Amino acid sequence: MLRLSTLNNERFIQADEFDVCYGGGEANVAVSLANFGYDTEFVTAVPDQAIGECAVAALRKYNVGTKYIAKCGDRLGIYFLESGSAMRASNVIYDRAGSSIATVSPDKFDFEKIFEDADWFHFTGITPAISDSAAALAKQALIVAKQAGVTVSVDLNFRKKLWTSEKAKSVMTDLMQYVDVCIGNEEDAEKVLGFKASNTDVTKGELNLAGYEEVFNAMADAFGFKYIISSLRQSYSASNNGWSACIMDGKTREFYHSKTYSVTPIVDRVGGGDSFAAGVICGLLDERSMKEALEFGVAASALKHTIPGDFNHVTRSEVENLMGGDGSGRVQR
Repeated sequence: MLRLSTLNNERFIQADEFDVCYGGGEANVAVSLANFGYDTEFVTAVPDQAIGECAVAALRKYNVGTKYIAKCGDRLGIYFLESGSAMRASNVIYDRAGSSIATVSPDKFDFEKIFEDADWFHFTGITPAISDSAAALAKQALIVAKQAGVTVSVDLNFRKKLWTSEKAKSVMTDLMQYVDVCIGNEEDAEKVLGFKASNTDVTKGELNLAGYEEVFNAMADAFGFKYIISSLRQSYSASNNGWSACIMDGKTREFYHSKTYSVTPIVDRVGGGDSFAAGVICGLLDERSMKEALEFGVAASALKHTIPGDFNHVTRSEVENLMGGDGSGRVQR
C-alpha cells in the first residue's frame, strides 16, 4: 500500500502535505525477514504504472523478492495516517476499494511454482478483509502451501474499518485449518475467532495472563495450532505503551510470558505488530527455543516503535543487545 501520513502529529484538517512511504502487513513482515538475512518473496498485485512500480521498488530496496508480483488492475491501495500523541489516538483511513489485490484474478499466480522451494508462508487477516475475491485467493494459496508442506503462519489482524466481526469469523475460521502458527492480540482472538481473555482491559493497562492461557488452550483444542502467540500492548497513552507477549506450545501446552518493555515516547507504532510477527518467525526459523523466539520478536518490535514508517530497520545485533538488557540508548561510537 501507499501510506500518506500527516507531519508533526497534525490532524488531517491541518495537513497541507503528507509524508509518503510504502508498507502493509505482509510487506512489513517480508522486509523484516529479509533484513534479518532470510530470502523472502512477496506475492501480491500492483497496477502496471508508476505508482505500482514505486511500491515494488520499495520492496526491492530492502532485498525482498518481487518476481511473483502480478502487474494488473487500476490502482494501488492507500491508507492515510494521522499520528496521535499523549491521550489522542492515531487514526487510519483506508482507501483500498478496487485496488489491484482486491480485484486480481487467481490465474495471475502459479502457486505450485511459488511454493516449490518455500519453507514458510505468512499472511494476515487484512488480505481476506479487502474483498471476497481476495479471501478466495488467500484460501487457494493456503491449500497449495499445505500440499507443499510449507509452514503457515497468520497474523489475525482484525480491522473493523474493513469488515465486521461476524464476517471475519465466517471467513477466517475456515482458513485456520491450514495454519500452524497463529499470531494476534486480545482483540484479534475475540473479533476474528470468538475467544476472549477474561479480566483484561488493555486501555487501562490491565492484563490477566491466566485468561490468555485459557484462551490459548481453547484455540489449540479447536484448531490444533503448533504455536499460539499474542502480543500484549498496555496502552497508557498514544505515546506510552507497555509491550510484551505470550506464547503457548499447542502440543505440550507450555505457556510463557516475555519480558515487558516500557516504550515511550513512541515514534511510530504502525507496523509494530508486523515487526513482532516477523521477529518471532525469524526466531523459529533460526531454530531458537519457543521462549527465545518470543523474546526476539518482542525486542525487535519494541525497537520498531522508535522508527518512523511501516518497515522495521533494525539489525539482529541491535535486537540481541536489547534482549540482553542493553536498552540504554547510548550513542554508538
